[in-house]
Amino acid sequence: MNLGDVKKSGLPRKYKFVKGRGHSSGVGKTCGRGRKGQYARQGTSFRPYFEGGQMSMLRRLPKFGFNNAAFTTDYEVVNVGDLEEAFAAGATVDYSSLKAAGLVRRDCDGVKILGQGNLTKKLVVKAQAFAKSAEEKITKAGGTAEKLTDVHVASIKHHAANAVEKKAAKAGKAPVAKAPEGKPADKKK
Repeated sequence: MNLGDVKKSGLPRKYKFVKGRGHSSGVGKTCGRGRKGQYARQGTSFRPYFEGGQMSMLRRLPKFGFNNAAFTTDYEVVNVGDLEEAFAAGATVDYSSLKAAGLVRRDCDGVKILGQGNLTKKLVVKAQAFAKSAEEKITKAGGTAEKLTDVHVASIKHHAANAVEKKAAKAGKAPVAKAPEGKPADKKK
């Protein structure tokens, strides 16, 4: 190929012409608009994302971005009746003792005590939230209900780990597996 053979190529475009000028315009009775329908009318327009009535790409793709769900307070719920069965009179009930008793099985932001069941034992209950009926039953049995304002460290670590996993998933990478303490992590080839 020689540079002398190179020609400027014209853009392949259809040139518009003024429509609706009658039989003598050279395009017949419908004047280049075809037959009846939306395209034959004046002022017809479509949204740029309109796909002929098919579910548009905007609606097919999932929403993403800021979401307040990550900031919700996640409570584990324990009933007063469960405390009656699991603890002896005079015991102190807190997150660690509830976990040891098997009443709390997962990491969470705190424990909420609900008023279902009866309580006859005197207990010192420490939790992040209390139902009004639960608080009344605990004080009626001679115990105390202490409302805590702290959040468990375990739940903070749990939320942080979830955030890292979500970020990795968005980036299209698998989360890095943590090696047990004292052993080096396996390197992927």
